[in-house]
Amino acid sequence: MFADRSSWIADNQPLKGYGVAVTRRSTGTDPLLFVTGFGESNRLYTWDTTTEQLTDTSCGILADTQRRAIGVAAADVDADGHEEIYVHNTDAYGGYTKNCDLLFDRIEHDDRTLWCDIFSLEVNYDRGNFHAGRSVAAVDRYGTGRYGMLVACYGTPSRFYELGDDGELTDMSDAVGLEFTGGGRSVLSGPLISDRMDVFIGAERGPNKLFRNENGHFTDVSESVGVSDPDGNARGAALLDNGCGTFDIVVGNWEGPCRLFQRHGDRFVGGMPEALQTAERVRNIVVADFDNDGNQEIFVNAIGAVNRFYRWENRTITPLDAGHADEPTGLGTGAAVADVDGDGTVELLVVHGELKAQPLSLFSIPNENGWLRVYPTTQYGAPARGAVVELQTDCGTQRRVIDTASSYLSQSEPVAHFGLGTDQVPVSITVTWPDGRSTTETDLTVCTEASVPHPIAPRF
Repeated sequence: MFADRSSWIADNQPLKGYGVAVTRRSTGTDPLLFVTGFGESNRLYTWDTTTEQLTDTSCGILADTQRRAIGVAAADVDADGHEEIYVHNTDAYGGYTKNCDLLFDRIEHDDRTLWCDIFSLEVNYDRGNFHAGRSVAAVDRYGTGRYGMLVACYGTPSRFYELGDDGELTDMSDAVGLEFTGGGRSVLSGPLISDRMDVFIGAERGPNKLFRNENGHFTDVSESVGVSDPDGNARGAALLDNGCGTFDIVVGNWEGPCRLFQRHGDRFVGGMPEALQTAERVRNIVVADFDNDGNQEIFVNAIGAVNRFYRWENRTITPLDAGHADEPTGLGTGAAVADVDGDGTVELLVVHGELKAQPLSLFSIPNENGWLRVYPTTQYGAPARGAVVELQTDCGTQRRVIDTASSYLSQSEPVAHFGLGTDQVPVSITVTWPDGRSTTETDLTVCTEASVPHPIAPRF
């Protein structure tokens, strides 16, 4: 069961919030948690080792009290070795908005981190995104270590921004096959149906979309691979390690049955597991090994209904007690996972809002199990989002994808987190990057984090 850790959040005033993305500081391993504010200040939380609390450090343009922010994701778009933060703003339910998006680039100056908005550069004066949408995901379509940012829009064409060497942002959605008009709600990116970064978009009033990556360009294969679900109203979506060397997709639907798309060969088989049908009014779905027992759990975040919690083991979903995380009066919107205090157990941060402001919630599951964390980096030293990490232990294999988007409005930490239970011994880890290159390491220590650089990254 989850225990309440919300006291770890300093000055936790009610917030009308939506999404949360987790990146890292420019140096070290400490997480940065960016929480979007809708018509009020965004927040940027860091862990204060003195007070042992998450402290809001946002100010100036980063806080941005003038816009209505909802979706957020981080990735290295300029190949400088550090992640930028893309914030999707909208004051409209669908169609077009008066609020332009922001793309924050970090600048280190006098031992301080400053932020500037790339959309505000003169070269981008007419390139802003005014399409109303929801979620954002990072996509490295060629595997070069340079990411584009995909925005799932609502009633207007999706946007996919890539950054040129001159600082010019270009919407590449039509050129690369990622243009999609519909009720875009959630977005996932990773090796879904190929061995490169494919894209899944969960849609309201269906159909969902799945775009296969074919040498950096995308083809809509959603109907042929079995994920379209035209009668669904998708919200959150997440990837599950199916134990067969691929990933299944779990999708939460708004006021309707949740779906589990199980990968079989070159397609998915959809189903509505009975256990999942207790979940109502779904907003987000987050998957992680919260108790370090070696199995993933599924957290279903709801708005105006009880949150639900499940175990995922042998491709079977079993209900669990959510403990303090059930939040029957919570108005959940976004949610993400990070090890905020560095103790090897991941915390779950839940954002609330939409109907009214509520404080953030933080939860974790007390345990004494072993763990191993793997932090792969790109050719430039940034988090390698979309990379696949496979852990071989004396008891079997676990696989994770470095998070590109936690489906609905949010994005979790760029780390593969593995629980080892009480007696599992790690044998090897294999990291496969979005360009197909891979490396295997066998010198592993339980209860540590292993950093794994890209095979062609410079060695100094």
